[in-house]
Amino acid sequence: MKSIRILVDADACPVKEEIYRVAERRRIPVSVVSNSYFRVPVGPLVERVVVDGGFDAADDWIAERADSRAIVITADILLADRCLKAGATVVGNNGRPFTAASIGSAIATRAIMADLRAGGDVVGGPAPFGKADRSRFLQALDEALVRLERAR
Repeated sequence: MKSIRILVDADACPVKEEIYRVAERRRIPVSVVSNSYFRVPVGPLVERVVVDGGFDAADDWIAERADSRAIVITADILLADRCLKAGATVVGNNGRPFTAASIGSAIATRAIMADLRAGGDVVGGPAPFGKADRSRFLQALDEALVRLERAR
């Protein structure tokens, strides 16, 4: 059976340090996928993957490797949908899990917001990322790992 691993959509991920700490503590491999180079911890558990600058190249790399033993960390709703369809567990950067039950409404909301922005309506962005988001993320990641470990 394949081991559990974490796939991170890293370009705009505010919780990379938390992921590294959890991965080290639990001895779980992490692939940090981005369109640009940035530092990752040196060690056997963290793999840096820099994809070419093509549109959705990082998303494609992650989606191709997502399966029932992967936890995908992303804020990208369309990537979350692809990974859920592949059987992966998906957790948003803010700790909110994406599920088969919630992804449809998330996609619909995304489309409505895009239409509002395209129409020139002033729409505020997400609230600033804070300590509560970080805490919720750590809890959600821990819960996802426990579920996958029990499913072995």
